[in-house]
Amino acid sequence: MGYNVYGVGNAIMDMQVRCEDNFLASTGIDKGIMTLVDEERQKQVLAALTGHDVNYCSGGSAANTIVGIADMGGTTAYACKTGTDAFGSRYLDEMKQLGVAIEVAQSAGQTGSCVVLITPDAQRTMLTNLGISAALNADDICEAEIAKAEYVYVEGYLFAGDSTREAALKAIELAKANNVKVALTISDPFLIDICRDQFQALIEGPVDLLFCNEEEARSLTGLEDPIDCAHAIHKHCANVALTLGKNGSIIMHQGEAYPIEGVSVDAIDTTGAGDMYAAGVLYGITNGLNWQQAGHLGSHAAARVVSQLGARLPNPLTQAEIRDLLA
Repeated sequence: MGYNVYGVGNAIMDMQVRCEDNFLASTGIDKGIMTLVDEERQKQVLAALTGHDVNYCSGGSAANTIVGIADMGGTTAYACKTGTDAFGSRYLDEMKQLGVAIEVAQSAGQTGSCVVLITPDAQRTMLTNLGISAALNADDICEAEIAKAEYVYVEGYLFAGDSTREAALKAIELAKANNVKVALTISDPFLIDICRDQFQALIEGPVDLLFCNEEEARSLTGLEDPIDCAHAIHKHCANVALTLGKNGSIIMHQGEAYPIEGVSVDAIDTTGAGDMYAAGVLYGITNGLNWQQAGHLGSHAAARVVSQLGARLPNPLTQAEIRDLLA
């Protein structure tokens, strides 16, 4: 069986908790960003949240996108590293139930986890302990599986570690060797500060589709206006999907800029909005939609995700629902 998309990324068990802004201030947590922490720091924060409801979900940025594609009816595989602990077994079970193929065996160690703190303004603040996920390496990337895919989708967070960076680069190398297209998501603005040259080389080289948000695009280009940013990136990259939060997105394809509308909803939790937008775009372009239609699907999928808790669609999208959304 072939795959629409083969993803490469972290395997993270998300623990989503609603809290007030003063909790972040009192515990010294920077709001609205992802911070890497050790296991002890995570435990301290969870202890301070005693009494709060915790929602568990198998996550990771690229994993959310891969699951989203599967929930739209696409075919997917995911390369990630899980531990032999309870979180690892739960993670793999969830993925298999969703129809996502995972070939990498569990390893001795602790599965990655992330405390996702959701404030009343729907902002999410993430404290991530990568655990064994950081041990994903080039040997875990299977050429035969990549060769079955239309796209390889690589998570930018992988470039923060030596081993995971090598895994990402190996996946990209094998994709190009097998005429498989490459999509890259920047993942987080902080990565540009530490990986700028690497990202620039990839954008100017093997990457066929770049996903980024406004802040990341500005950091990459040094420009202010998002349309100018999109055009600047498109000079080097065949396709660009630049998200603008509630204002929608811009897709660049064959020299044309396609403005994609935002979908108005009452946001509860912005976790996974960009991941689900990427799922809509990737599902669309690998299942017969044009780029503008794929962008519309991404917008609608992201809107459904932010209107509830968690980074997954509340229910899989049927083909009839997708047609209705695009009508």
